[in-house]
Amino acid sequence: MTSKVAALVVAAGQGLRAGQPLPKQFANWRGKPVVRHSVEALLAAGVAPVLVVIPQGAEEIAATCLTGLDGVGFVTGGETRQDSVRAGLEALVSDAPELVLIHDAARPILPLAVIERLVAALALEAGAIPVLPVVDSLCHAEGAVMGAPAKREALRRVQTPQAFRYADILAAHRAWTGATLAGDDAQVAQAHGLTVALVDGDEALHKLTYASDFAPALPLVRMGTGYDVHRLEDGEELWLCGVKIEHHQGLSGHSDADVAIHALVDAILGACARGDIGQHFPPSDPQWRGASSDRFLAHAVKLAAEAGYGIGHVDVTIICEAPKIGPHREAMRARLAEVMGVDLGLVSVKATTTEKLGFTGRGEGIAAQAAATLVRL
Repeated sequence: MTSKVAALVVAAGQGLRAGQPLPKQFANWRGKPVVRHSVEALLAAGVAPVLVVIPQGAEEIAATCLTGLDGVGFVTGGETRQDSVRAGLEALVSDAPELVLIHDAARPILPLAVIERLVAALALEAGAIPVLPVVDSLCHAEGAVMGAPAKREALRRVQTPQAFRYADILAAHRAWTGATLAGDDAQVAQAHGLTVALVDGDEALHKLTYASDFAPALPLVRMGTGYDVHRLEDGEELWLCGVKIEHHQGLSGHSDADVAIHALVDAILGACARGDIGQHFPPSDPQWRGASSDRFLAHAVKLAAEAGYGIGHVDVTIICEAPKIGPHREAMRARLAEVMGVDLGLVSVKATTTEKLGFTGRGEGIAAQAAATLVRL
């Protein structure tokens, strides 16, 4: 930073809508307390000191959340956000910075580029705020019915941190009458006659508000693998990938012994961390005797969806000397795609031999392995 820049991180609220066992700013989010994310980002950007405005009596938990960070101090907030911000500004008076960033602790992801744009804007104006365009159509509400339309082109979504020349925003807060509550510090500044510049914000500066915001972040892609073996015996039907194949022997098992689907089910269950096929369809349970393995596959896909994932791609390899898989490959792909409810292009089926080696090479059984890629819905 080319100027002396300090920051206030406002963390004095209760955050009740977030449904956490403690104020949301001190709750864990993506591996660390919410407030720690933005404080670390500010320190990494060269902003110091960083004063965290906290609720009355929260000194111990705040210190625990920010342990090990140098350049961090605490100040007790007030009943309103304006009271809390003013308390933080007044605490900086003895070593007044040139510029100050005022940030909501509930916005944990704070990109460096936003900080840089804000500081640069203060070379021309007394204040600057990050904003985003409004992409949805808007209207005024008249009770429960639609009123006049609103022009979204003239509106912006306002984020934090909001940046100000320190002396100007301190004077603005000192002059604030308190007759009404301001939505943010930019409104306090504007009421004092200060011009506030707009800079580009960032969608990453999303504010944590509701319990759903604290749900574990799901990775975009997950992958699992599966492997299964069944013995070939006389008098059994041979089912592979949901297709019945005419052969002098079939696979022996508690269900229809479709070794390829069983491997695929395990791959999908593994990708969404839901155990294995034996846990969901134990061979000791008589209801699964002779059952079509299609049911197992459909169930695995359903469990993946409940975990927030859909099928991205599956790849099944059947390992046997006989029968030849090539003539049945497209029927197999089509059946798997149908059961999983996906496009044919997301399903691969192939086959190989073991060059007469091992139990598959001797024709004693058939093995299959599968890989499944799940994508976040």
